Amino acid sequence: MTVTLDLLAAAATAAPAEPPIWVTILPWFALFGVFWFLVLRPQMKRQKEQQTKIAGIKKGDQVLTAGGLVAKVTKVEDVYAELELAPSVRVRALKSTLADVVPPAGAAND
Repeated sequence: MTVTLDLLAAAATAAPAEPPIWVTILPWFALFGVFWFLVLRPQMKRQKEQQTKIAGIKKGDQVLTAGGLVAKVTKVEDVYAELELAPSVRVRALKSTLADVVPPAGAAND
């Protein structure tokens, strides 16, 4: 009986040791780094460019709203922009709901 207990005790102490904690955590940091550079960073860059473009709208620009309407800017305020959808049809829209600034119709594509 003591021989069996001695064998069990020896087997328990001979078990392989666990790897250090940094070896376990390192793949998670690597995965986050790849995710950061491939997804988050480009998305933040596009969002910053979008905000800069919308902040720079001026009277006479053509814009695309989030609803898909193309309109001409007639007045720009801090938060709102007045848009002309058709002759004598003007609406006020939040500048944050503008999706894009449309280049003039005669402009060449780059």
